[in-house]
Order: sequence, then C-alpha cells, then structure tokens
Amino acid sequence: MNPFIYLAQHELWARLLIYSGIIELYKHDFNLFFNRENKLKTKTLVLILPLVFMLGCSMKAQETNNDTESKVKNLLSEMTLEEKIGQMTQVDFSVIAAPEQLHTDNPIDQARLENAVLTHHVGSILNVPYNKAQSIDTWRKMTQTVQTVAAKSRLKIPVIYGIDAIHGANYTQKAVLFPQAINMAATFNPELSFKEGEITAREIRASGLQWNFSPVMDIGRQPLWPRLWETYGEDVHLASVLGTSFIKGHQGDDFSAPNKAPTCLKHYVGYSFPINGKDRTPAWIGERMLREYFLPTFEAGVKAGSPTIMVNSSEVDGIPGHANYHYLTTVLRGEMGFKGFTVSDWEDIKRLYTRDKLAASEKEAVKMAVLAGIDMSMVPNDFSFYELLLELVKAGEVPIARIDEAVSRILTVKYQAGLFNTKAPALPVEGNFATPEAIETNRQAARESIVLAKNANKILPLKKESSILVTGPTANLLSVLNGGWTITWQGDEESLYPQDKLTIFEAIQLKSTGKVTYVGGNSFADQVDILKAVQEAKNYDTIVLCLGEKPYTETAGNIDSLNLDQAQINLANAMISTGKPVILVGRPRIITAIAEQVPGVILGFLPGMEGGEAIADILYGDYNPDGKLPISYPGNTNDSVMYDYKPIESYDLNAYKPLYPFGHGLSYTTFQTSGLKVDKNKINVDENITITVTVKNTGSLKGKETVLLYLNDVAASVSRPNKQLKAFKKIELNPGQSENLSFTLTPYDLSFIGIDLKRIVEPGDFKVMVGNETVNFSVMKKKF
Repeated sequence: MNPFIYLAQHELWARLLIYSGIIELYKHDFNLFFNRENKLKTKTLVLILPLVFMLGCSMKAQETNNDTESKVKNLLSEMTLEEKIGQMTQVDFSVIAAPEQLHTDNPIDQARLENAVLTHHVGSILNVPYNKAQSIDTWRKMTQTVQTVAAKSRLKIPVIYGIDAIHGANYTQKAVLFPQAINMAATFNPELSFKEGEITAREIRASGLQWNFSPVMDIGRQPLWPRLWETYGEDVHLASVLGTSFIKGHQGDDFSAPNKAPTCLKHYVGYSFPINGKDRTPAWIGERMLREYFLPTFEAGVKAGSPTIMVNSSEVDGIPGHANYHYLTTVLRGEMGFKGFTVSDWEDIKRLYTRDKLAASEKEAVKMAVLAGIDMSMVPNDFSFYELLLELVKAGEVPIARIDEAVSRILTVKYQAGLFNTKAPALPVEGNFATPEAIETNRQAARESIVLAKNANKILPLKKESSILVTGPTANLLSVLNGGWTITWQGDEESLYPQDKLTIFEAIQLKSTGKVTYVGGNSFADQVDILKAVQEAKNYDTIVLCLGEKPYTETAGNIDSLNLDQAQINLANAMISTGKPVILVGRPRIITAIAEQVPGVILGFLPGMEGGEAIADILYGDYNPDGKLPISYPGNTNDSVMYDYKPIESYDLNAYKPLYPFGHGLSYTTFQTSGLKVDKNKINVDENITITVTVKNTGSLKGKETVLLYLNDVAASVSRPNKQLKAFKKIELNPGQSENLSFTLTPYDLSFIGIDLKRIVEPGDFKVMVGNETVNFSVMKKKF
C-alpha cells in the first residue's frame, strides 16, 4: 500500500502533513518506514508522524525568520543615518509629557511627541507618566497617540514602549499584582511562574504596552543589596527554572500574539553582587565565579527566547557593564548566541563619563558603549545620544556597519513583536484584565509563597474564635506587602493603593469570628504606642506582631544595616514580655533574638496585592503552608553564608549557621522521603543518570511538599560546593498517600567550570542527597 494513499484515507494526518509542507520534501524518508511488501507498520507511523510535524513546524519558523530578515534588510536599505540612530534612542516619558496639571485623560504633549518621533526618529519610549500608575484607558490612549504619530513618519516604523512590569502590570491601576520574584521563588512552582507571565503579558497588552523590562535574572547572593527581593533567590537552578517559566508564559510560542509580549532579561551581568552591598557599586567577580553562578541564568533566559537584555548599571572587576566588550559581545553574542538587542539602563552611557570616569567626554562614552555592544540607549531625558552618535558616525569614529547591526536587531524584534501590523485590533480590556481567574491565580501564588518558619507546640493554625491583638508597623499597610515598583517607583505611596484589597489586619479581622483589635499607626514611620499595646494585650488570646521593612528599590533603598530599627525591637520585646503567645509575621531583617522567643514565625516577604488574605489563610489554617526559602535567612548581620558553601566555609571554626536554611519551610502536615536510588552505579561522562525517590504524606492533612534534589561532586580539580540544587518537584498528597518521583540529571548537571574556564565533567564520585538520604554513583573516565 502506498503511504500517501494511506494518508489520503486518514484525512487528519494528511492535512497535518500537508500543512507542515513536507510531504514532497520527505517522500523518500516516508517510504523508508514501510516494509518490503509496502505494508505500513502502525507503530512506526505513530512514532514518525509527530516528528514529521515538528520538522514541518521548524520549517515554517525558518520561513518566518527568513521573511523577517528580508523585511529588515529592505527597510534598513531605505533608512537615512538619522532614522537609524533614532531607532537606537530610547527616551523617558517626561520628554513627551504635558505638564501634569494640564493633562486630562492623555498626558502627552503633541508637539513634544512629534519632535521626539518625527524629528529625532526615536525608536522607543519608556516609563509611566508622573511616576504613578495610570488607568487602563489612559494607557491605551497614550500608546495609540504614540503609534499614530509614528505612522506619520516617512517609513512608518512603530515605536516600542517599554515598562517595568515586574510583578504584574504594576503601572496600570487595578492590575493583578503578583508576589515579587523572591516570593515566586519561594513557591518552587514553575507553573505559577508561567501563569504570572501569561497574566502579566495579557494585562500590559490590554494596557496598550508592548515590552516588559522583566524578569530579573540576577542571582540574589548579597543580602545587603536593595534589589535582592527582585531576584529568584540565591540558587542558580531555581532562578533559571522560575525565570524561564515566566518568559515562556509571557511570550508563548509567538510574542506577536495579541496577548503576548517580549521580555527583557535584567541586568546583564554581575549587577546583583556589589561587594559593599550598595546599589550600582562595584562587584569583584572572577571569570570562573561569573560563569558558574551569574551567567547561567542569563543563558537560560536566552535559550527560553527572551529577545532583549538590559545591561548592568555598575561595573565588574573595574569594567562598567556598558563598556564591557568581553561580556556584551564575546560572551553574550559569541558564546551564548544571543540574537536580540541590548538596551542600556537609566542614563548609564552618560555615566561612563559623568560617574565612572572611564570616558573623557560624553561623546567618548557613547562611542565606547556602542562599540562594546550596546544597541539601544536609555538616554533618557534628552536627545544627546542621538546627536553625539550622529557626529561620531559622520566623523568615521563609529562604523556604519555597527549602526546597521544594532538597528537590524531592533527592527527584527519589532517585527517579531507584531508592531508593524498596525491593523491588528488592540487586545480588549474585557476578559483580559483583572479577571476573577487571574485574581485567584494571584492569591494562590501568594499562599504558596509564604513560608512557615517556626511552629512550636503547634501554635498555628489559630482558632477563628480566638481573640487577637494585631500590632506592628507592617500590619495595616498594603505597600509593605508589595514593595518597590508598585504604582510608583518606590512603591511607598499608600494613598494610591486600591481600597478593595486587604492588609494583614483587615484580612484577619474579616476571617475571624473572635475579637480583633489593631494598635498601630497609619504609616510605616508612625510610632506604635507600646504602652497601649501592652495594656490591650491583656485582653487577647494571641498577639500577631508584624515587623519588617518599608518599600524601596534601587539606590534609594540602600540598606545601612540588616537589623530592625530600635522602635520595632522595643515593640517586640514588650509584646513578648506580656506572656501572651506571639506570632511574628515578618519580611527580611535580622529577627533572630525575637524568633527564638516566640512560638510562631511566618516569613511573608512581599506576597503582593493578595498577600494580606493569603497570610490570614495560613494563620487560620484555611491554607496549609508549603512555601520554601529561596535564600539562606541570615542569623546575624555579618553572617551571610549561602547554602551551597564551599568546604572551607564550614571547616574548623567556620560554619553555615543561618537562622533558617535554604529550602526550609514547614507545613501543618508532615512528609517523609525514602527509597532514594540511582539507576546506575557507574556512568560515562556523556550519559544521563536517573534518580528515584518516594515521598509520603505522613500527617493528617492534605498538603504540598517540594522535594529538593542536591548533588555533590566529591573531589574535583576546582573546589566544589558541599551541595547544589539540581532538581525539584512540588507535589500535593492526601494523608497517607505516597508517590514515586523520578529525576534525570544530564552531563550539564554534573559539570562545573574547570581550571581552563571551560565547562567540564570530571570522572569521580558523586553524592545525590534528598531529605535525609544519600546515594552515591561514579562517573568513569573511559567507556566501560
């Protein structure tokens, strides 16, 4: 029987293959899968047709890429030098803004917008008007106004509008605002990160925006850094998994879709590890450490398809990120194969001259940055980059080939994002913005992000009829649950927060059937009346004590000390002295002395707009906590050791002794892992190895447990960490239920950066650790 006659008799498969466009191309290969009597083997058909379909899809993608490349090449050939350099220029909204007191529903000054787009050919605009969230209607009118003016330009090249939507569409009023990245990491749930990406993309597109400066792929290993909470924590594998899940949800298979948008990896590379902890200050990172800890997350983001990268605002080993040819070109382009475009961070090209003293003039700074590999400049407040780069090219100091390269990358992303399809209707607000389903997803993310760190004598969950005194500076504010980049840059304008969302106190009050009273102020800075709180405590069963930090980000949030301020310490000591049970609800500062004296500790971090209700759900047992720490919670200000410490860090008098270790998190039920096994005791250097383990709910409540798999390379030519997270799975189990889990480790998982700065797998012994069990296997030098 001829295979094509068979396909004709099976219309679904036939249409599939015809759509894939490869029946003719692969006719010979199809016949190979038939026996000599031309009888089709059913099993072979089942195996080959999905493969053929994937080949067809790959061909379609290649056709699309070729088509885009052709369009970019043709457009570039028509562009003047001025138009090209304009595409490389990004300005802040303030450059096109009308005075705040004059605008009604559209804050754009038409003349200033036309000057930017038509005279200076600006390719990108960023940021929110007047540093506060706008209504979705205002955003839609604004972005439509921008594109209408762009359509008047000679070549009608659209403007790409960028925004920091780092935990939802945080500059659009009433958007679904998720837990911050540190909390999303605590969920250990890639599916929730994927859904966050989906919802965020949908809501920024409904707002008329096209480009998201997210996710932060910096690794969070410096607790003094004021942006640590924007990261996915201290572990490379966890950050890579959660970050790439967000990207895939945000972009889908095609980020030109009306409900998808391109992402931007931040802040390449080494930004998060300043030696003094202050934002935008030097990092000293050796090449091996950089490749082991800081590059892999960005490489994962590139592989996940993120088409843009924002550059480190600081310097590494004396070289500012915006002048680092080795990082921007040799590594990012040459080694990692990044094809998209790079964008500077805020004013950082100018700062090569004004701050870093690397350049002797602003013009030299522009030359340095462009030749190092910066494609787009976040100028952001004027057209100086445009003017200076124009002079440099005309003088022959920057080759036109470099300009064409950068502009080609920018135009490619604009085509890929569907921006040239001006007839496509805007994504409707109805059904795509702040939907009940999205809000419920957000609440679930908040629940899973909260860590129950201590529960002595099963003080939690609380009985709903118990009386509760709620106090502390973070008890009755929404801003402290959300942090920076929320409604405003610093996130601290409490009056702008939605009135329908609940603080911790309000959520407890709503859920409780007993008496609930709050003693505290109306802002973070207000002093709590300690005497009043002590007096009130006599009349209540339990005290919920809410301590922590005010909202902040970037340099404005630099941390002078990880200690709580003295007023909070005094309040805590007074509450403990009442003799009533105290439940500490906190976000990171040093809490060791307090935590040791109270029976319950909940680490809330920044759980987002649904965080108040999520914390109340956990306090009362309406949700069984399952968050795990994505960082090592320090026990003291000068004791910052990561979980994947080197042997020398836990030798002699040195020790890893955090208040709570990485991966710590309690539940109202109990779990046990057992039966850890490897499928082989010996493998070759190029082989995978499969690990199995059983996890069981040994308690009396349904709950979720995250099983963490660690690996240790016992002896190597470069000192190896005591353990590194290589895989994890989160699973929900009923009481008494057990499930067998399987993990596969690849040679990459066994590798490290060797003496020659190349990634290698060395023969030798390895340990796999899950729970309290350890199993060994060996990697052989030669095939056996």
